[in-house]
Amino acid sequence: MATLESAIASLLDRHRESIAATDRVTIAPDVHYPFHPSTGMVTDPAVVGAIAAWFDRETDTDLTVVGRSDDRIAFDRTASYLGYERVLDRFGTDVVDVADESVPQRNEYRAADGRSVALSVPEPLLDRTVIVVPTLRPSADGSAGGAMRTLASLVNCTADPARTAVAATRAIDPELVLLDGTIAYGRDPVAANVLLSGSVPAVDAVGTSLLGRETDENDALSTLLEEGETPVAVENPDEVDLASIRERLSGGQLPPTDETHPAVSTAYRIYAAASGDAVPPQLEGR
Repeated sequence: MATLESAIASLLDRHRESIAATDRVTIAPDVHYPFHPSTGMVTDPAVVGAIAAWFDRETDTDLTVVGRSDDRIAFDRTASYLGYERVLDRFGTDVVDVADESVPQRNEYRAADGRSVALSVPEPLLDRTVIVVPTLRPSADGSAGGAMRTLASLVNCTADPARTAVAATRAIDPELVLLDGTIAYGRDPVAANVLLSGSVPAVDAVGTSLLGRETDENDALSTLLEEGETPVAVENPDEVDLASIRERLSGGQLPPTDETHPAVSTAYRIYAAASGDAVPPQLEGR
């Protein structure tokens, strides 16, 4: 976290006027499952911790970090396994599961692909300034994960994924995206060592490009890009070798869902050797 604080502070300082003008901020990282941060599949808690450190040092803002439980695992378990609570406790930052019944929801309607889409949005994403912190990774359908899909995962909506992502982004209208590319995922985890900040369509477009995807193949992203008044550009491109990152990440896909990734088998064997626990039969021979 200490290593990241300077770089993240330099990005947040550029947006100080908009993100520090409110006394309540919600941070929405990509925390969908307790993959170790070294996989690049989740937002590193050190990145969110460095953001919290900046707000604690520079403002009097009340900060909340949100995620959502799903059918696989409760969000509080995921946050605990990843170390979010341990990192954020030092700043008095709450970690909130927006799927909890105690969190108020609001029905919203937004246009997407020429239709009105109904969605239920947690109030911490509507009545507070929102900063989305996705990780640089592909999604299950082969496109980029990105800010739009992170926001879509936090709402209830019965529309298809692309329209849900558009409607959620329009309803929540985040102030800023800070993309965690410290460790990214392409064909394998990659130490990309990049952080990007900007608007939802701009950051998602750059992330899509770095993963070797075409933006016009992403229906949700294409919709927002068409509304933009100016082309997407990267400021200070000489500070980061984007071409090298794109080469290392391009064409990467998630591992098949019906196979155990070799890294999982290796990690579990190390754990079993250290703890004396048994290796599950489905991991034997892999």
